[in-house]
Amino acid sequence: MAFEGRELRSKIDADGNLTLSLDVVQTDAPGDDEIVVRVEAAPINPSDLGLLLGPADLSTLRPLEGRDGLALTVPQQRLSSVTGRLGQALPVGNEGAGTVVAAGRNAKALEGRLVGMWGGAMYADYRKIAARDVIPLPAGATAADGASMFINPLTALGFVETARREGHKAIIHTAAASNLGQMLQKICLADDIPLINIVRSAEQVEILRGIGAAHVLNSQDADFAEQLDAAVEATGATIAFDAIGGGPLATQIMQTIEAVAARSMTTYSRYGSNQFKQLYIYGALDPSPLILNRLRFGFEWSVSGWLLMPFLAKAGAEVVSRLQQRVADELTTTFASHYSRVIGLAEALQPDILRAYEKKATGEKFLIAPSRG
Repeated sequence: MAFEGRELRSKIDADGNLTLSLDVVQTDAPGDDEIVVRVEAAPINPSDLGLLLGPADLSTLRPLEGRDGLALTVPQQRLSSVTGRLGQALPVGNEGAGTVVAAGRNAKALEGRLVGMWGGAMYADYRKIAARDVIPLPAGATAADGASMFINPLTALGFVETARREGHKAIIHTAAASNLGQMLQKICLADDIPLINIVRSAEQVEILRGIGAAHVLNSQDADFAEQLDAAVEATGATIAFDAIGGGPLATQIMQTIEAVAARSMTTYSRYGSNQFKQLYIYGALDPSPLILNRLRFGFEWSVSGWLLMPFLAKAGAEVVSRLQQRVADELTTTFASHYSRVIGLAEALQPDILRAYEKKATGEKFLIAPSRG
């Protein structure tokens, strides 16, 4: 039995034209170890926007000529970053949830179940997927509850797992009032891990204070540097996860960790302290170049990227299973996601709505419900 439905796709051609369209596709019957899920909810995450819009200039947003959809322009100087996808109509949407409407011979137990899933192509009416890539939702959970049970929860848990494996006892997190940041704070409270949250407004400070955060710093405060120094001194934080990705904040964090460590040195070293400092960049909210003044934080440091899939691949099946089980157990508490707006699949291609979710504003998270149109 085949299922016909829509699938949202993004395509960039060699001339820099990016097109967004809803294409009608056929979803074939599942294989022995596969299922077909009717998608009922799929979140819009920053990582989804990276594929949906690529490096396009949003000011060029316009209706697609000749058919329904939208078009944008990718500046020529940015095309080299997407060479590998030119000419391909790529389906969008990393994760979602829905009801299993067909199941292969080895997956019959899932038929009729509500499941969370990940693996791409979730902005669609139907998704055929391997049974191993879904998790049945607990009793009472809705599709909206399960739609975001992979990317943000596993990333937050992955930060804690990484810090523990590398021997750090406290964490610094930027853009910390995000949905992911709130999950991380709840995990750290439960696991008794000191966490320094860095945000950009008084409203964001209150969001985190409201869930019990002890260290919330507003980077716009005149005494932010002094607050950061005091928080690092109090917690002993030596690892940071940075969602900003550009500008001077990374240097300020590393410099502060070094300054705190240097105060306990008994002898001078022109190479700085022996305290190892780790900065992981996992986002790009600021697309400007990252500023690293390496002479300000000694020689014991590392700056690198952090991505969920490489982390999970290195962590191994046993760790992944443990983390996923924790997400399922705490789906409506620690890992609850809150949505500011629910839209239909076609609405995702309305210009005003696209501009709204592209802002990635704190407290504004969009959920796509394909059945709404």
